[in-house]
Amino acid sequence: MEPNKPEYILCAAIHFDDGKTYSNQPKNIETGLVLCGWRHGCIFPQIGGLVRERQELGIYEKSQGFLTSKNRYVEREEALQIALKNNQVLDLKEVRGNKLYSEDLY
Repeated sequence: MEPNKPEYILCAAIHFDDGKTYSNQPKNIETGLVLCGWRHGCIFPQIGGLVRERQELGIYEKSQGFLTSKNRYVEREEALQIALKNNQVLDLKEVRGNKLYSEDLY
């Protein structure tokens, strides 16, 4: 990866934090798992679709965000700024507040 290449949004992601350390996570994630998908709704079945099932396993959704080209997990607010800077937002009229949604990208 070129260090001077602009950072851009790759895909939707959700940080599930169970307090454990895992290898191969985004470089700014200390504990928990970051799972990725086309849309946020596509990610939930990867770890157990129902909230009750995840909570019984001790897996709690910490936040919904995005994975970047520089292997960082960013929350919706920062993701919107990155996407706007790189002209990744499909229709600026559809942007809701100061947060990015996967529907804004593709």
